[in-house]
Amino acid sequence: MDTWLMILIGAVIVFIGYRAIAPAKGGKSISTDELKPELKKIGKQFIDVRTPAEFKAGHIKEFKNIPLNELPNRLNELNAEQDIYLICQSGMRSSRAADILKKNGFEQVVNVRGGMNNYRP
Repeated sequence: MDTWLMILIGAVIVFIGYRAIAPAKGGKSISTDELKPELKKIGKQFIDVRTPAEFKAGHIKEFKNIPLNELPNRLNELNAEQDIYLICQSGMRSSRAADILKKNGFEQVVNVRGGMNNYRP
């Protein structure tokens, strides 16, 4: 019994870890290096879902701050016809933001893996 419990706990931990780094269903995920050329393109939206304090402490100039907890109430600020690039500190909150957007009909959603932790200008 104890062995099965340990296997179950291990499986749950692996599943949670996978969900944290996997892109949203039907969503796309890119690295911070792949993000850099996208920043120069017109017609794309860049959203930083970190807290205002985190954003103020340092952010990529092309990104607009819409904290994750405010996102469901601020969907009207986004254009569903344009690509939306999401970033946070590590990629976990932006992955959750991608899920929120996908569930609300946004199809062109891109999560930046590794977030600001991996971004080097």
